[in-house]
Amino acid sequence: MSPRPTLFTESSLDRRAEARDDPAWVATARADPRTRYVVGAAGAQLVTNGASTEIAFLAGDHALVAAAGEASLTLLGWFRGERCVLVELPTAAASDAFPAGTELRELRPLAPQLPPDSATLLAYARALGLWRARHRHCGVCGATNVPARAGHVMRCSREGCGTETFPRLDPAIIVLVTSADGERALLGRQASWPAGRYSTIAGFVEPGESLEDAVIREVAEETGVNVGDVQYESSQPWPFPSSLMLGFRAVARSHEITLRDGELEDARWFSRADIAAGQPALPPPGAISARLIDGWFGATPPARW
Repeated sequence: MSPRPTLFTESSLDRRAEARDDPAWVATARADPRTRYVVGAAGAQLVTNGASTEIAFLAGDHALVAAAGEASLTLLGWFRGERCVLVELPTAAASDAFPAGTELRELRPLAPQLPPDSATLLAYARALGLWRARHRHCGVCGATNVPARAGHVMRCSREGCGTETFPRLDPAIIVLVTSADGERALLGRQASWPAGRYSTIAGFVEPGESLEDAVIREVAEETGVNVGDVQYESSQPWPFPSSLMLGFRAVARSHEITLRDGELEDARWFSRADIAAGQPALPPPGAISARLIDGWFGATPPARW
């Protein structure tokens, strides 16, 4: 596989799930001057905006943290050895409420600029914050949900219901399909991507479907190519908003391309010589698709994205 790290997979976080069961966790966190707070709002996170980019951790005595209600706090775990808590603002606060040299930014374009473990922490925080925002009401009776287990469960407040909702992930497969002789790779492009960029085939897993079956179905639906010899490679959290990308390799059993479901604008077979010569533009480093392509190519291709 590629020597380049995959985004959101390097972590300095000790989740310590048992600490979520402590009913006094908020008081304990607030009483500890070493507790560090990550601020999130509507999918964005507070980061520094100077020469280098890093999470803008706040201390417990900052006005934003001190004013935050218990329901807006989520225990993330211990990051680089210190307790770390997410403060989720109800809306994007006025910029003058933040420390100088910080701003709220969306993670997706920001992630490559962050230290790898910081990007992973913000991916975790973003996924939890969006999950909580989208589960404010019980899916069974419609009553208001309240957070439990340090923010990791949303529990129905209605007596007699009490349904608990846990964080959800949407599994998606992403696959590097090679020709039978291993010399060519099947790549496709969506119309919304930058001009000339191609990537591996991907799609969501459907209910009642194995990961391997999802690989076979998605490749056939998008390109008309039949595949076999499906092998798992690696995974990547993808909190946009709640996916887990599961990377595979597969071998084509047919090679004629037919765009079937309209997901792709184009799909083609590319040789290693094509890749080495700069055709096509490839996914950015850090994406699991880039890792899969690198693994087949046998080295890190020239930087083109």
